[in-house]
Amino acid sequence: MSYIIIDQGTSSTKAFLLNTNGKILHSDKAKYSLQRPRPFHVECDPKTILIDIQRLFYEMMFLSKEEKVTGAGIAFQRSTFLFWEKSTCKPITPAISWQDSRATKVLGKYKKYEKKLWNITGTPLSAHFGGPKFIHMVENNEMLKGRIKNNELYFGPLSAFITHAITGKPAIDESIAGRTLMYNLRKGRWSRFATNLFNVPNNCLPPITPVKHDYGTIFDSKIRLLSIIGDQQAALIGQNGLKKDSIGTNFGTSASIQYNAGPKPMNVKGLISSVLYSDNKSKMFMVEGTINACNALFYHLESVLSIPHERMRWDERIKNTMTKGIFVPGFNGISAPYWKTGFDDIYVDLDSNPNQIIRAGMESIGYLMNDILNCLQSAGMKIPKTLTASGGAARPVLLQFISSLTKIKIGYYDVKDRTAIGVYKILSGQYSNKFDKVENLKSFMPKHLPHELNKKIKWDKTLIDAKIKNDYSDI
Repeated sequence: MSYIIIDQGTSSTKAFLLNTNGKILHSDKAKYSLQRPRPFHVECDPKTILIDIQRLFYEMMFLSKEEKVTGAGIAFQRSTFLFWEKSTCKPITPAISWQDSRATKVLGKYKKYEKKLWNITGTPLSAHFGGPKFIHMVENNEMLKGRIKNNELYFGPLSAFITHAITGKPAIDESIAGRTLMYNLRKGRWSRFATNLFNVPNNCLPPITPVKHDYGTIFDSKIRLLSIIGDQQAALIGQNGLKKDSIGTNFGTSASIQYNAGPKPMNVKGLISSVLYSDNKSKMFMVEGTINACNALFYHLESVLSIPHERMRWDERIKNTMTKGIFVPGFNGISAPYWKTGFDDIYVDLDSNPNQIIRAGMESIGYLMNDILNCLQSAGMKIPKTLTASGGAARPVLLQFISSLTKIKIGYYDVKDRTAIGVYKILSGQYSNKFDKVENLKSFMPKHLPHELNKKIKWDKTLIDAKIKNDYSDI
């Protein structure tokens, strides 16, 4: 017996075939390109991603051979939105990425409702999320208005479009529904206040489902899709995070800290509250601090510094590099806990030395991690003695810096692809397995930081509020 798992991320789609013991038997990946037609505009072609998923799914089916596939699950990036036709499942807009800031201009008229929205949805008012994206797209496309009025279109995250396309049934799971900015976190349904505020008809939104749910068969196979979940939620579950008060970190294109809040949602200033896991009988919630620029930061610096991708090797470049300078990555905006929309990158006390700029960029990830952990501690959440980490950007130089900065031991799993492992745990019901043993963790212990690095911990006070001037003339 085996499981097919898809991890659909910001820059690639991965597929895995796992046996019942959680061992990865086969895997493959398809990369795709993001388009940046204008400053702060980031989008992708949803049809390309659908084709990639189809090819990878059938590849895993073929490779399964005698290993009977008992079910499939998919983890998704969460805040990429589009419109598609109800009758044909044809996308009629690009998929607007979570990195996109084009909806910033519409935020002003909703600012007075920000606190109420956050209390209802657990999500801040931001151009990254669905409601503002809906308004911006409709206001700039007359065709959408008419087709929405005629009940011809769905609006939702990429996960909902893919689910509809591969099963024939529209659905949005609860772990991703919060990214619409229209999901009532406590009541588990669309918020009448939020949908009215953004003028979104309920029939334009896909039906809400639990994370673990029978979505139907995939393509023309007999294999059933049994789980859809947000990628960061899956990463926490992959780090044995279904236990209340568990904390995990994940470092991919973006990064995040996730805290299992248990069976009741809780709001923490500056952070996102959402569903971690749900089925027909139970629900678990999490509090999350997101960092927009993790691996995305180094891709960005490749362009800024004219460094070919194969020569970046950022972790090797900065291993023995120190800097007194500060780099604030504004190209995708800063999310938790400040929620500043896209702005020009800020350089302080940095010269043209590329390795020092890259080092300062890496440190920005650590400073944001520290700020998010402080938010959790201020809300009374206990930080464990060892903080677990996963993801492709969780390189030793970054984890060591975070450990020294936060004075917390960091444990990194030998087994990669914790997002896929999290989906496996949901499908199999084996929420604790051999991958969770402490001896499989590589550890990074706090070390003494040079005085100039300790001084930079206050970067939020000296830079974030004082220096950023949002200018949306190019958006």
